[in-house]
Amino acid sequence: MIALIIGLCVSMVSSFLLTPLTIRIVHHLNYGQYIRQDGPKSHLLKRGTPTMGGIAIILSTILGWGASLLYRYVSYGSVPSVSALLVLFCMVAFGALGFVDDFLKVAKKQNLGLSIHAKFIGQFLIATVYAILAVLLPTKSGFPAARMSIAFIETPVISLEFAGRVVGVILFVIWVNFLMTAWTNAINLTDGLDGLAAGSSMVAFVGFGLIAFWQSTHVQGSKASGFLYAVSDPQDIAIIAVCAVCACFGFLWYNTNPAKIFMGDTGSLALGGLFAAMSVSLHVELLAIILGGLFVIETVSDVLQIASFHLTGKRIFKMAPLHHHYELKGWHENTVVVRFWMLEIGFMIISVIIFYADWLIRSGQLG
Repeated sequence: MIALIIGLCVSMVSSFLLTPLTIRIVHHLNYGQYIRQDGPKSHLLKRGTPTMGGIAIILSTILGWGASLLYRYVSYGSVPSVSALLVLFCMVAFGALGFVDDFLKVAKKQNLGLSIHAKFIGQFLIATVYAILAVLLPTKSGFPAARMSIAFIETPVISLEFAGRVVGVILFVIWVNFLMTAWTNAINLTDGLDGLAAGSSMVAFVGFGLIAFWQSTHVQGSKASGFLYAVSDPQDIAIIAVCAVCACFGFLWYNTNPAKIFMGDTGSLALGGLFAAMSVSLHVELLAIILGGLFVIETVSDVLQIASFHLTGKRIFKMAPLHHHYELKGWHENTVVVRFWMLEIGFMIISVIIFYADWLIRSGQLG
């Protein structure tokens, strides 16, 4: 618990210090955001706002986890777990991909960075490296950093090893690529209003933190009673989740309307990669659909809009993703953001209740 508190405090302080520093550096370099011309006209006023704020979120999360690890090393001789390193790898690697995209936007002076193919190749390489290392690298816990299956909570709904280990690895790589692409793009689509993605991500990682902390106190090999989880190093994942919460919290101080800085693709892709990797590490890939319900709604609205226009020539919404629809209906930007936060809080609470109810049922204490 002390290690978690240390990580929380260091991430919080780091975020409040690094975000304004990032604002000054980006402003000095004249790396301002370019706004899409077909969006709400009020957004044109945001042109030139410093971007790449995701750098502060990434560094704050790593510093918090690093401080926690230092305490555990000095106190107990703990070393970094494979699971934690792989989860952080996804965050940093996707953040780096987003940074390149953001840099190209400011270099070209337009709202177009990496090409779709280049971004897809980058996502594919990162997801594939994570998937292969997660199932092959040995861990100190004895459980793999990821399991070759698709799970709602812990127990596989579909095992991907039905045709042998080699085929299982291939199928798992495909599954992880789908998850990584889906969640990075989902959070990227949500990042369209001041504070929306940062606040919603903060809420989502609270959910992951609660789930991982409960698993860490009920992991196989412990003396805990009730249902036990075969998860590798959930305590480390819980600490990273809490650090991400605090990093987003500090960033949000400067990102609320009117935003002094945007997270950019640097932040949205990093948070999406972290979200996807945590869902795999904690064996809750399908529960994560509920946990990240707001991101799912935003993505589905965009998909439906595109499909409807191509099939019928008509648009379902005034504009997609969904937050822009409500803006164009006359809702103030802050109203949209706060109400969407409330939706995500509801999804997070529902997912945690489902997770705990599942544990009660498996432990024979309910139903």
